[in-house]
Parts: sequence; structure tokens; C-alpha cells
Amino acid sequence: MQAEVYDKVRVESRGTRYEGTLMPSQTGRIVLKLKNGYNIGISSESASITLLEKKEDKKIQGLIPELHREKHEKLPEISILSTGGTIASKIDYRTGAVSSQFSAEDILRAIPELEDMANFNCRMIYSILSENMRPSYWVELARAVYDEIKNGAEGVIITHGTDTMMYTAAALSFMIETPVPIVLVGSQRSADRPSSDNAMNAICAAAVATSDIAEVCVVMHGSTSDDFCYIHRGTKVRKMHTSRRDAFQSINARPIGRVEYPSRQIRILSRHVKRGEKKLALHDKLESRCALIKYATGASPESLLFHAGSGSRGIVIEGTGLGHVSTEWIPVIKNAVDAGIPIIMTSQCINGRVCDRVYDTGRDILKAGAIEGEDMLSEVALVKLMWVLGQAFDPEKVRQLIHENVAGEITRSTISSS
Repeated sequence: MQAEVYDKVRVESRGTRYEGTLMPSQTGRIVLKLKNGYNIGISSESASITLLEKKEDKKIQGLIPELHREKHEKLPEISILSTGGTIASKIDYRTGAVSSQFSAEDILRAIPELEDMANFNCRMIYSILSENMRPSYWVELARAVYDEIKNGAEGVIITHGTDTMMYTAAALSFMIETPVPIVLVGSQRSADRPSSDNAMNAICAAAVATSDIAEVCVVMHGSTSDDFCYIHRGTKVRKMHTSRRDAFQSINARPIGRVEYPSRQIRILSRHVKRGEKKLALHDKLESRCALIKYATGASPESLLFHAGSGSRGIVIEGTGLGHVSTEWIPVIKNAVDAGIPIIMTSQCINGRVCDRVYDTGRDILKAGAIEGEDMLSEVALVKLMWVLGQAFDPEKVRQLIHENVAGEITRSTISSS
């Protein structure tokens, strides 16, 4: 009988034998998913395939345990809101492939340790890749979080793709005043890989969700080992690597703390808002028609002209060094500001703060009406601008709020990267 895609097979090539699941291939090579979860490609020349097991014969019952949850009066009530991403992926034992159609309930099945930490109420909000997130989704998510807390949740965990997690974390930080922890968590590597970080990240996130840290935060691996996760403030975190498990770092601020693993003990590293200090409030109006522009050497101000003339209500410019652009941009900045479009200056440098008072160019930028973005990350400045404009304030109020530390996005004394 001939082997087909998703069958279990043995492949022999050049004296080496491999066993695994036969996967689809568009390259003409034989692709196998090995038992350790990794895929390999094998040249089809002089290779032989032996069928071991047909896909329909694979019995999957029992591979994912049934979820039998009983409420425990002494455990806190925690809500899990699933939006998708790598942490919300699982192995399809019929095909050997990885599927992102994974609900919050499935997370509890896959990570049974969570059941001893809290009573979980699960709700799927989206099942999308994080690059498909958009401002209108942030608003819906903020409302869902607000409802969960209003209905008695003592903490909220949001599973999210890592690529745009920092945008969502910033948006929720501005939109929600919370008396309980709101924790975003994801994973860099899917559950089918031996190096997956999904279980540890989720367990550490649950530890924070049941703690007294009443802020929007991101909990992810703090090192390449399975030893601790950092707790990053939602307005001070950035993904700094495409694939490392410790990709997330706090920028211009220390992390709020770290969760030791497997003990789940939390070490506090900086000041934070504590449980119950704030009353629940929702400020969910956003102006999505804002743009982020990166200045490059020799760049024409045409991109700024385009956004200023195409309906953008606010613009963030990621300038050089202390927050600069070339002198030919300055008249265009002035025209935009005069037309009622706030311009926020940030820096392409990861660490440090904008200061446009050191050089003549910077002073001219300020005279043109631009607003210094302090030490905010560019993406945080963009989200904050959307939120500020959503409150329908006049230009002076916009300027005032941009400089105000609303959700920990501005530190008055910027720390070094070391």
C-alpha cells in the first residue's frame, strides 16, 4: 500500500533510517515530522519509503485528557481570554501538524498544573495571528476584560501572539484602570517542539494573575533556560528577538518582578500598583487614524505630507538620536501642527529619551510645534496618541496628556540598559 500525507512512515536514505509523519511538501523533497516534533527534509533521490501506519488508524483518544474541573472555594477566580497566537496552538495527532484553533479550555487540558492555582473561567475572544490585531480589536478586548473583572474575576490572563503583544499591552494599559492583575502571555515556540515555552509561561502568568500586582503586564521567559519569567509593565516592554524564548525585555525601566520556576515565587524588582488600589474604570475610545513614520537618512518629507493629507489625525515620527529629522522636514511638521495634527517625536534608539533642546535642529522641531515623546517606545507613543485623541481633547490638552505619565509609560529618570 502506498504511503500518503500524514501516514506514519520509515524513510531510508544514504544508509540512514528516519521514522515520523509524512508531511505535505511543495519542494519535491520528503518532509518528515519526527517524534521530537521537528521537521526534516530528505532528498527524494535514492530514498525509499515504507508505510508503518495509515493516518485513519491512529487512535487519538486519551492523548488529550478530558477536562474535569471542580470549583474550589479557597482558590481565586481567574479568567482566561484567548486571542490566538503560538501559545494557543496544539498538535493535531491525526495529521502531526500544528493547529492554531486552540481554545482557552484546551490550554487547561494541555497544562493541568494550572488547575491547582485557581478556578479558571475560559473565553475565546479571537483566534488570530497577532499581526492581524487592530485597534478596534483592542477596544473589544478591553471591554471583555472589563466585563470579566466587573463580574468577579480576581485576575485576567490574555493569551496572545508575541509579534504585536506590546501594542495590545499598551492599549489595555491606557484603556483600563484595574484593581486586579491583567496578564498577557504568549510563547515563542509551539507545543510540538521540545523547547516550547508555552507551559512555563502560562504557569508563571497564572502566578502573577493571582498576585497583588494590579497592572497590565506581560509575562514571558526571562532567560533561555526554564528558570524564571520576567514581569514586564505593559507600556515598557518590547519584543527584541525573532525567535529566542527570552525575546521580551523591559525598556527604559526595570521589570516589575520575576517569577521563579518551578517554585512560582515572585520577586518584586520595582514599584507597582497593588491589588485594590484603583477602582475599575474603562476608557475605551480610540482614534485609530494615527501613523508611525520612521525617518531615514536622506528621506524626503513626502511620507509626512502623505499622512498629513490623507486623513491622519495624529503622527508619531521615529527620529534619529535625541529625536531629530532633517531640516527640510521642519516646515512640513509646522504645517501639520498648524492644521491640527499633533506630531510626536520619538527616537530610533532603543534606550534613552528624546531631548530636542540640545541641537539647533531639535529646537527648530519644537518651535514647529512637535511634542517630545519623552522615553516612550515608538509603538507605545503611537498607541497613547490614539488613546489621547480618542478622549476628544483640544490641542493643548493633547500636549498635556502626552507628557503626563498615565500608565507607567514615562519614567522621569531613564535607567541605562545595563
